[in-house]
Amino acid sequence: MKMIFVIGIGSFIGGAFRYMLSNFIQNKFLLKFPFGTLTVNITGCLLIGIIYELSDKGNLSNEWKLFLATGILGGFTTFSAFSIETISLMQEGEIFYATVYIILSVLLGLLATYIGISIVKIF
Repeated sequence: MKMIFVIGIGSFIGGAFRYMLSNFIQNKFLLKFPFGTLTVNITGCLLIGIIYELSDKGNLSNEWKLFLATGILGGFTTFSAFSIETISLMQEGEIFYATVYIILSVLLGLLATYIGISIVKIF
C-alpha cells in the first residue's frame, strides 16, 4: 500500500510538470505542431533510460525506480514506458514482438482515439 501512495505522489508531480513544460515549450512556437508534447515524450524516454540503467547497475533501489519511472514518468508521459518496453523486447532478441508492439500501439492507439471521438459525436 505504501508503494501505491509513493507512485501516486510521483504521478502527481509528473503530471503537473508535464503540463508546465509542455505549455512552456508550445508557447515558444507559433506553429500548430505539438512541440510541447514531443519534448515531453522525448525527455521522458531519455529519463526512463537513465533510471532503468541506474537500477540495472544497482545504483537505484527498486522503490526509487518505481517512484521515478512508474510514478513521476508515468504521470509525465506513458510514451517512456512504451519506449523502454520496446527496447527491452529488442535487447531480448524479440524483434518480432517489438515490431508488432510498435505497430499495434500506434495504429490501435490512433484508431481507439478516432472511435472515442466518433462515439461522442454520435451521441
